Amino acid sequence: MTNKVEQGHPEGLMILFFSEMWERFCYYGMRVLLTLFLVKSLMKGDAEASLIYGAYTGLVYAAPILGGKLADKFLGYKYAVILGGLMMSLGEFLILGGTENMLYIGMGALIIGNGYFKANISTIVGKLYEDNDPRRDSGFTIFYIGINIGALLATTLVAYVGETYGFDKGFGLAGIGMLLGIFIFWSGRKKYALAPGVEIQEEGKKKVFAGLTMVHLITIGSFFLIPLCYILILQNQVLDYILLGLFVYVSYSLVTAGAKEDKDENVGIWKDRMIALIIFMLINITFWACFEQAGTSLTLFADRNVDREIFGWFMPASMTQFFNPFFIITFGSVFSVMWVKLSAMGKNPSIPLKFAYGIIQLAAGFLITQVGLMFVNDAFQVPLLTLLFLYMLHTTGELFLSPIGLSMVTKLAPKKMAGTAMGAWFLSFAIANYVGGKIAALTGGHSGGGEMTAEAGLNQYISIFSTIGFVLLGIAVVIILINKPLQKLMHGVE
Repeated sequence: MTNKVEQGHPEGLMILFFSEMWERFCYYGMRVLLTLFLVKSLMKGDAEASLIYGAYTGLVYAAPILGGKLADKFLGYKYAVILGGLMMSLGEFLILGGTENMLYIGMGALIIGNGYFKANISTIVGKLYEDNDPRRDSGFTIFYIGINIGALLATTLVAYVGETYGFDKGFGLAGIGMLLGIFIFWSGRKKYALAPGVEIQEEGKKKVFAGLTMVHLITIGSFFLIPLCYILILQNQVLDYILLGLFVYVSYSLVTAGAKEDKDENVGIWKDRMIALIIFMLINITFWACFEQAGTSLTLFADRNVDREIFGWFMPASMTQFFNPFFIITFGSVFSVMWVKLSAMGKNPSIPLKFAYGIIQLAAGFLITQVGLMFVNDAFQVPLLTLLFLYMLHTTGELFLSPIGLSMVTKLAPKKMAGTAMGAWFLSFAIANYVGGKIAALTGGHSGGGEMTAEAGLNQYISIFSTIGFVLLGIAVVIILINKPLQKLMHGVE
């Protein structure tokens, strides 16, 4: 572990901060333009575009489960992050081909690359600190700000360039951002070199076939996984069965591992805690499936039914996604202080109640579109303020759930199961993104030709957003009602 510190933190933290910032710039740069590119350039209908988007983002969140395991056992974290970053930039540049085939191949490279990068750069951050180091939470908070600065840059700069000068320019800019992130990560390698597990593992150096090591084979194999992603994006209904099967398998694994832990330690808490974790995974899926309308139905709604004129300048539709990272950066530190103060006063809500309050705010965001309906202009567009308040409520809801959820997983799982539990938590995000695409497909009355009138489109969007809002309120009520039994299953975890 390095002794040099910057502002009380290991000096490697800022290298990882900027590397992750540019990786998120790359990922969100692709995401911010994807639905509009599918609908406007490739002439896909809304429903088809939403399902493709859902399959892509679902696979992006599932990939770190594999990427983390391969880095732990064979690749080491540094090699995995560099391989992932190079695959992601390659993916962006492949999309510049402009054809449907090149898009899906590029998306495949982005999925696999993200699996290596995302899983392992966060692990390095954790490894910079000794166990029980009080600076660790603060270090992750700083790192989380880097993620959101990257997202903010992507949803302003890439969104503007992509919609103003051409989608290819936007995707190219995202790819350049990723190369910059890799350059920063590589050039600053000495600053995080002492973190355990960074270098290639001994297992990875073993020669296994035709003089090739495991690292060589995994690297080559990673490129052969791209066609598999291509097929899964196109035949996305297969993901219904794959993700459901994975959820059942992971849930069974968690409960049986918890029961075994109880037997070994002669206590009766781990199985209950694993059941609680599975319930929280279901709640997490519900929240994020609705939250992730940002990249699909809410962007198309902004494109067609939101008045985006500001003093004579028209904000690009994709750029409305910048509200979320902007509010995260604005409110993030306020929330972290708020939890500490509430805790000191003995008024900190339980984890189930935090999840419920987060879902209530998400619901309120969707229901605010009803208010926007009162101020519709002649072109059947609601004011831009409608989206501003919607995203503000969605972001405050996210802050009730996202950091709390990550912290909760580490507390609910026994130490030897920490990786498995975090993999399960990532799986809930994968399922949520996929389900989010299915929900967005329901809002799509527009086919590739866009034959629905502005008035009919507006009414359909508001109707579906309101339905989502009311369903979410019902789910929040159920969580509040099961708060006490759920806390009992958690056995003192707060």
